[in-house]
Amino acid sequence: MRGKTIRQFLIDGSADGRWVTELSNWTGKAYKIPRTLVSLCEDREDLCNTGVYFLFGINDETDRQQVYIGEAENIFTRIKQHVAGKDFWTECVAFISKDNNLNKAHIKYLENHLYRIAKENKRYEVLNATVPTESSISEMDRAEMDEFIDNMRLILGVLGHPVLKPSATGTAPKKADNLYMFQKAKGRPTSDGFAVLKGSAISPNTLPSLSPSLVGKRNQLIKDGVVDDSLHFTQDWTFSSPSLAAACVAGCSINGRTAWKNAKGRSLKDMEDET
Repeated sequence: MRGKTIRQFLIDGSADGRWVTELSNWTGKAYKIPRTLVSLCEDREDLCNTGVYFLFGINDETDRQQVYIGEAENIFTRIKQHVAGKDFWTECVAFISKDNNLNKAHIKYLENHLYRIAKENKRYEVLNATVPTESSISEMDRAEMDEFIDNMRLILGVLGHPVLKPSATGTAPKKADNLYMFQKAKGRPTSDGFAVLKGSAISPNTLPSLSPSLVGKRNQLIKDGVVDDSLHFTQDWTFSSPSLAAACVAGCSINGRTAWKNAKGRSLKDMEDET
């Protein structure tokens, strides 16, 4: 994969303020706007363009990340409406075209596909009440919009919102030494944690040593369909650490770096110590 150049400009001169992000050789443009600073965007003329947007927040009860995905022919007007109408979000990321060549059909196509990707990945709780309608566009336009989505995925990841990123990506090379097993589960290290692989099983029981938050995380995986009724993973799923992955599998607190072992009986810690 070839490298890419991303340019970021801090409009307010602060990391806590508004950001503009652009990707080399791409007509798209992203604005990252804290909810508290939306009113300052009156002077950003291109925010009145047609585009799509993401509203990000946290579920106060579960601490789970939430997102609402929308489209608008005037992004700034729509975001102002959401300040008054939606309480959950703290930050917006909006995407427009620098040459304003996105039309209504384009953004309806984008909204539908962005929603479906976010739902499939299950990283965020998607708050849209209904599935956005997909517009009919030409084959050439579909190819262009699919590339637009790929670039949005990259920029959102850089901005700290991997809502479009599959749950288990960036795994280490799939050699025998990089496949680890624990109880009835298999997994691999990833760039953002440790992925338990599809088909792996979790224990039906939990021990008192497992914290309430981890019990809740296990239950959430079942509720979301990441783990089915037979307690098997329906897809690869990345945890933030090997220990979190092992705890969810075993139903008890455990050191994942010693629990996960490869086919040669070497633990993840053993392999890391050798590098």
